Amino acid sequence: MNALLCQTNIVWEDQEANFSRILELIGSQETPQGSLVVLPEMFSTGFSMHVDKVAEGDPSLVEAFLEDLAQKHESAVIGGLVSRVDGEEKGRNELLALNAEGVQLARYQKIRTFRYTNEFEHYQRGTEVMTFEWGGFKICPLICYDLRFPELFRRGAALGAQMFVVIASWPAVRVDHWLALLRARAIENQAYVIGVNRCGEDPNWAYPGASVVIDPHGKVIADAGKDEAIISVELSVDVVEDWRNEFPALVDLETS
Repeated sequence: MNALLCQTNIVWEDQEANFSRILELIGSQETPQGSLVVLPEMFSTGFSMHVDKVAEGDPSLVEAFLEDLAQKHESAVIGGLVSRVDGEEKGRNELLALNAEGVQLARYQKIRTFRYTNEFEHYQRGTEVMTFEWGGFKICPLICYDLRFPELFRRGAALGAQMFVVIASWPAVRVDHWLALLRARAIENQAYVIGVNRCGEDPNWAYPGASVVIDPHGKVIADAGKDEAIISVELSVDVVEDWRNEFPALVDLETS
């Protein structure tokens, strides 16, 4: 399976500008049919606590954008958005995965909202770890701060995940944590880990980019660097299964 990581400098709370830039980046190279295209957390607005301003309406412009992107490139697409259910004060920091026909594969709500920036005051926590299938992989999607909680990844592994996709707005000041934790999650779960982060700045933080693909041995096999970029990498589920068969550490999770 081909994975495309789209690392953008998100324009603060400006959907149209961000939509245009993503189309420009993805259009700059070929997208093989059946790829997995991954965009950052809250890719159309930036990591904003202004729920009233950034929450999607009905119909959702972000959902329509992702549907069009998936259908145009005949590929699965993952991207982050903000929603709000009628009657709820807080928003939902979510990830939407669509197949090549624009049909929903998964809708994941961030479970660990970031206390350090008071995200938890503006966004309610999700509860469900989930997986979906694409390109021969069983994939578990997660969002940013979730990365610091290995139990969420273990829940995904118990569901059979062979790949984890983490979309993020992870700040430059803690980029070493980002890379170390992504590697740890790949090693301990014997799975590919794709981390897609933004670059540039918003009114609160600077962001390092550092979107990466890490193999089940913990090796970084693709790195987008620090600037806007789109990178493409071929991944094989056999790499995961061969390593798990050779070194069956996950089996010991099931034994006392």
